[in-house]
Amino acid sequence: MNLWVKKRPEDLQEASEHTQLKKSLKAIDLAALGIGSVVGTGIFVATGQGAHLAGPGVILSFILAAVTAGLCALTYSELACMFPVAGSTYSYSYAAFGEIIAWIIGWDLMLEYLVSASAVASGWSSTFIGLIENLGLKLPKALCLTPLAGGIIDLPAVLITMLITWILFIGIKESSVTNNIIVVIKIVVIILFIVLGIKHINLSHFTPFAPMGWKGIMSGAAIIFFAYIGFDAVSTAAEETINPKRDVPLGLMLCLGVVIVLYIGVAFVLVGLVPYNEIDVGNALPAALARIGIRWGGALVATGAIIGMISTLLITIYGQVRIFMVMARDGLLPEVFARIHPKHRTPALCTWITGSLTALIAGLFPLPMIIDLCNIGTLFAFILVSIGVIVLRHTQPQVERKFKTPLVPFTPMITIFFCFYLMFNLSKITWWRFAGWLGIGLIVYFIYGARHSKLRNGYNA
Repeated sequence: MNLWVKKRPEDLQEASEHTQLKKSLKAIDLAALGIGSVVGTGIFVATGQGAHLAGPGVILSFILAAVTAGLCALTYSELACMFPVAGSTYSYSYAAFGEIIAWIIGWDLMLEYLVSASAVASGWSSTFIGLIENLGLKLPKALCLTPLAGGIIDLPAVLITMLITWILFIGIKESSVTNNIIVVIKIVVIILFIVLGIKHINLSHFTPFAPMGWKGIMSGAAIIFFAYIGFDAVSTAAEETINPKRDVPLGLMLCLGVVIVLYIGVAFVLVGLVPYNEIDVGNALPAALARIGIRWGGALVATGAIIGMISTLLITIYGQVRIFMVMARDGLLPEVFARIHPKHRTPALCTWITGSLTALIAGLFPLPMIIDLCNIGTLFAFILVSIGVIVLRHTQPQVERKFKTPLVPFTPMITIFFCFYLMFNLSKITWWRFAGWLGIGLIVYFIYGARHSKLRNGYNA
């Protein structure tokens, strides 16, 4: 068994040229996809969590996480331009390292997107229920809580997930338009929070700036990196982009530029409004405005959070579906999952299965149980992308690169260092769960994927 058989660049380019998926996205659509995925649960939840760990130094935590995300975006841009196909890191790893590593990354990304989407759906449900209860409406507890929390099912989480799944089923252009509208709404709401809050900042709240020292800042950065997860969804849309060699790098940079400015602004205002140890982690931004007497602003921000998490959920499920589809297209999963709907030209069965699994997890398991693995899986994928840039510069120098990561190998090496450093600050239980998931993936690969791989079966023939 040749576990290290690689895809040739021409194989990936041919897949892009002969795709059945509709090419309809431009740079602005890709930037909106990234912003829609990134600006959601993270900015409304991770900010408060990071502040409890880092104090006012959470501002530095956001900057460190942003630097890491920006470096990762540079490496993603080079590979996305070389191989403008769906599948993101999975596809790049197939060309750089071989099938076994590609499978590990694909399996890792499936967990990352599935868990992240479930976490967003669960967080959306909690925010939605809190908002309608503040309006005097009550939902039956049995239909609002998971079984482990004393209910039957988290019905709002299930319903919002299935609605998003239907939107994705009818087509990516329609999904993109929906997402663009939501992105504008939530950016306006976040700017509103900054404008309303900046006049009420108390500079005494910034002292001491780093009460837990550098370790607290790094622990905050490891948690806050969750707030940047999702920009890689831009590269999963490369196969459906009109001019991916130009639009993918531009979309990535536009996305991160907007996100970094918004995040640092929110962190500065939040810590200035509320002492770091008094921030309401589950409702940080609305509660901060309510604390200074701007309750109408808090209600608007809460509404924006609900709307914002819808677009995050949409893009997260989208990324999961495309990776699922490409792995099935390669024979590593049953090929039926890669079939394209004749009318909507989307991977129909794959979309409905992904949406149903996400709804099931979000409906039956509480949020703390489904969020732990997001960061470590993403950082691991980013490390592989950075190594891939270095490897492909030496093994496939002849392949055209419309965008080149600057200062190779130094930029990818710095990226790897930052990612490893953030992973090091995650809990041991997260590492054990991640190892367990990868172990299950290897079993699935050797039982099914290794026997049905189209590339290796052709290689052996």
